[in-house]
Amino acid sequence: MSLVVVNDLSKYFGNDGDTQVHALEHVSFEIANGEYLAIMGPSGSGKSTLLAILGAMSPPSSGTLVIDQIDVYALSQEKRADFRREYLGFVFQQLQLIPYLTAVENVMLPLVVTNHKNKRELAATTLERVGLGDKLNRLPSEMSGGEQSRVAIARAVVNNPPILLADEPVGSLDSKTGEEVLGLFKQLHSEGQTIIMVTHNPESIRDAERLVQLKDGRIVADLMTKDVIPATKFL
Repeated sequence: MSLVVVNDLSKYFGNDGDTQVHALEHVSFEIANGEYLAIMGPSGSGKSTLLAILGAMSPPSSGTLVIDQIDVYALSQEKRADFRREYLGFVFQQLQLIPYLTAVENVMLPLVVTNHKNKRELAATTLERVGLGDKLNRLPSEMSGGEQSRVAIARAVVNNPPILLADEPVGSLDSKTGEEVLGLFKQLHSEGQTIIMVTHNPESIRDAERLVQLKDGRIVADLMTKDVIPATKFL
């Protein structure tokens, strides 16, 4: 059974008529548990809108999103917030680390509203998992771009969410640092993590199993990644 079922999603902005923007139209696909899916398309293709819907942050105009047999947008706003905390981890392009908190304190943030015991220990263990066991007490300003990205990824997975959502995770990084971050996503996937990555860059999808391509709010291709671009074009 699929972990994620996207069924006939559409998203419109504005009033009816000529001024209405159709961000997504009749989008449908499924994602298996443990799958690594890339969603790619040019600016304005609907990637960010789709990610916001998948992240339980923006209700579609029509259609349904079912995750682990839960109809996400049938939930109340309060229950949907609980769902995000339990099911989803987020990695943003701008990282959104708190500058005055150390690495371990940043990773502890999602644990504040949970019943986890030994929150600091769990955050430290997660940082060790991403190769930062010796940087627990560093501030973001004392870390490289790649290390900051690893902190953001650790924060996203510290709750062990079923799904990791990544929005252009290497978009602002140099090629060497981007290589390190992509390697970490590959590692997490090998450990069973379901990953949904949104990107406009073909180089970012090299380790994904599958690619959904969007254009003008519609799916124009749904392919196995190995069949899309020759390996020589990747980083």
